[in-house]
Amino acid sequence: MPELHYAAAMALAELPAGRMRACTIGGREVLVCHTKEGLRALDNICTHAYARLDEGRLRGHKLVCPLHGAVFDTRDGRVLKGPATEPLPVHHVRVEAGTIEVALDPAAPPAPLP
Repeated sequence: MPELHYAAAMALAELPAGRMRACTIGGREVLVCHTKEGLRALDNICTHAYARLDEGRLRGHKLVCPLHGAVFDTRDGRVLKGPATEPLPVHHVRVEAGTIEVALDPAAPPAPLP
């Protein structure tokens, strides 16, 4: 497994439980979600159509796209409800000294172009 390179995303205090916030890590749009189960980091762009998921809704561990209503599982990126068919890439997340850090998954496909 390649070595992971974590980058600071935001302060943990800036992301209360039940909320989500987008950031850019290594030139890629990433969405950090704070669920009851913990922190998750996924691509911020829907795999169905180019829509920013931070404009959608977070319901428990479910992420709802604002454009066509596709639903993704924040735990593993899988599609729970179409029209999307491809899962979201999931990235590594940790907290160090009160800062949320994200390492991009080296196996993730290239980020979609606008």
